[in-house]
Amino acid sequence: MAAVTNFRRDQWTMLLATMFCYLFFYTGRHNFGWAATEMATDLGISYAMIGWISAAMLFGYAFGQFVNGNLADRFSPRNMIVLGALLSVGANVAISFGTTYTYILVLWALNGYFQSMAWAPGSRLISNWWEREERGKAFGFYTMAAGSSSVVTFLLSILILQNGIPWPYLFRLPVLFLLFAAIVFFLVARSKPSQKGYPDLYPDLPNQPTISWMERYRVVLKNKRFLLTSLSLGFESMARYGLLVWVPVHFLGTVSADGEESLWGSLLLPIGMALGAFSFGILSDKVFYGNRVRSIGMGMLLAAGTMLAIYLTPPENWQLGAVWMFLAGFFVYGPQANFWPLSPEILGEKFVGTGVGIMNTSAYLFAAMGEPILGKIIDSSGSSTPVFLALAVICFLSAGTIQLSSYAAKPVVHSEIT
Repeated sequence: MAAVTNFRRDQWTMLLATMFCYLFFYTGRHNFGWAATEMATDLGISYAMIGWISAAMLFGYAFGQFVNGNLADRFSPRNMIVLGALLSVGANVAISFGTTYTYILVLWALNGYFQSMAWAPGSRLISNWWEREERGKAFGFYTMAAGSSSVVTFLLSILILQNGIPWPYLFRLPVLFLLFAAIVFFLVARSKPSQKGYPDLYPDLPNQPTISWMERYRVVLKNKRFLLTSLSLGFESMARYGLLVWVPVHFLGTVSADGEESLWGSLLLPIGMALGAFSFGILSDKVFYGNRVRSIGMGMLLAAGTMLAIYLTPPENWQLGAVWMFLAGFFVYGPQANFWPLSPEILGEKFVGTGVGIMNTSAYLFAAMGEPILGKIIDSSGSSTPVFLALAVICFLSAGTIQLSSYAAKPVVHSEIT
């Protein structure tokens, strides 16, 4: 009984440690949207070019997910997360001294790769410590930490700007929290139960030299249901980053004519994201009884409706717009908590890291492709409002694609490789 109690305590400790570290990871990438307006002015570039800088980070992140998800199935998730955090802090500080478009573009792309060293390894660590029956809850908490990370980043960024501090400090000050969190995580976390003296939940997992990295990719990439799920996540992520990058521009531009008070309305977006992630993790287990496809589809349809409401709301009515922002964050990001448990459910336990990595590759490739397009919409229209009409269409596409995945056959991959 004591051993069970101790394991339960350490199980929660590992989840909370991973959540704490990821709580500050976005200080190294969601700070960009708040720097975009002043950066564009200082560098003399268009919003479309700002979109390409944002896309460079997302392409770097996508490539990193494809690589690091696989590596997380072979190496220590704990060490990968800490290394990624330290490199991201360094890249952010270096960017703060940038004075040219190319310099910032290249460093922000590298930062995307460094940032990619956390999510899939963290998913691998959580899967090592939590059994299938509680994964929805565990990943819901994990995704909530990611959503809360946006809240932390938005809050710190607003405080920096309201105190008249120039944009380079958006890349210097917030990442200090990430540095501290990485140190705490390294001291507390362990990659799997056996490193704390417990039996591993899935002793036949990682460190399987008989399964090559190519074989892992082969098994995952031929699974049609998994690929459709990844495509749906791609559209969801395009909508999510459309909000995270361009909502600050929206509030700093058209809406902020009413004064700095309106900036605080934008904070409701990441708050909605954090609460949505937590809620959808529980909803998929308790209300939809593990039917994560239905939960995702419902969320994305409601997200599309909310985007249309933002589009139709007069920009000067930022108070009502802030309420819609909360709901947009809730319904756009909440379903992400339901995507990650689908990786082990579709692919089997042996391919969690590889699967999560490829899912996130799809997510960030789509997000990267969307950024220059959304920036061009702002340049062409002279307003950020039409962006939300485009995001509504993207949310509909996510809902439709996840529904298609439910019609794909469910291949058994557990026994494909022994």
